[in-house]
Amino acid sequence: MSEAKEITDYLRETVELGGSDLHLSAWAPPAARVSGSLKPLEDFLFDPETVGRLIDQTLSEAQRTKLESELELDYALALEGVGRFRGNVHVVRGGHEAAFRFIPEEIPELDNLGHHDVVGQICQLRRGLVLVTGITGSGKTTTLAAMIRRISETRSGVIVTIEDPIEYVFSHNSCLIKQREVGHDTKGFPVALRQALRQDPDVIVVSELRDLETIRIALTAAETGHLVLATLHTLDAPQSIDRLVDVFPADQQAQIITQLAGVLEGIISQRLIPRADGQGRILASEVLRANHGIRACIREKKFEQIVGLMEIAFRDGNRTIDQSIMGLLQAGYITADEALLHARERKNFE
Repeated sequence: MSEAKEITDYLRETVELGGSDLHLSAWAPPAARVSGSLKPLEDFLFDPETVGRLIDQTLSEAQRTKLESELELDYALALEGVGRFRGNVHVVRGGHEAAFRFIPEEIPELDNLGHHDVVGQICQLRRGLVLVTGITGSGKTTTLAAMIRRISETRSGVIVTIEDPIEYVFSHNSCLIKQREVGHDTKGFPVALRQALRQDPDVIVVSELRDLETIRIALTAAETGHLVLATLHTLDAPQSIDRLVDVFPADQQAQIITQLAGVLEGIISQRLIPRADGQGRILASEVLRANHGIRACIREKKFEQIVGLMEIAFRDGNRTIDQSIMGLLQAGYITADEALLHARERKNFE
């Protein structure tokens, strides 16, 4: 069997190929995700021992202990001359496997990501809740980082981020930016979020709304005059609202709906679609800007009507995913097959 290289070599090769992730799995070659597809980096398979050895090269003693007790590990990894990565180690059929997400050193400019102008306007908000949503690998973290950069460059204040783990590293601009990592700087999202309210923040960033208590405190923070930015693993704007409410027991949902209707300012739902020219992927995004009609829909729990209201509230900055995909299709950026695959209502395209 051929000899595996070091983990640094595979991470460097992933970056050089323009890849977003490196995957290490037993009985498979190491693979980089490039433009959405997996590309093998070797022509032989790794056995479980090789995978374990490569993963071990990235871990500290404390991280090994945590992995042993919890069987899962999220962590940040910085390699000189290569870059920063977010690592996730997990157990598969008794052995360790891993995925490493590349984090570019330079935080992108918001205007270069392909978002609608309204996202820049959302960054000017002083209070309320703003969600960035999408499936894994859709670029939520990058959008959130670009929004933080825009806010830090255009106003004076304090930004507190709560992340697991810290991915992009920010410099202070006009704002002071305090980045706190769960497990390293704080015990968990709920306690860090409560403490953030005592740290004189103007903006609070939560890398992911994972549980009931975190969502509850985030809503309260938005209600008390802070701008709260957070990500959520949901496909579109209506589903995001449904998820936030559905997390709570039935007897608490009426109160949460009232809170949400009052504080929600925007939802940016995004996905990356393969380009027609084969040169990577392009962003399609749905933007909800809460207006009187949408807030009324939330209060009355008529979430199924939200898409229709977004379609007619174009002047408020609303844009549905189908409108975004149609624009990309008409401009020739994506194929008709991809448009149909990603559309919410296929009949709009057929």
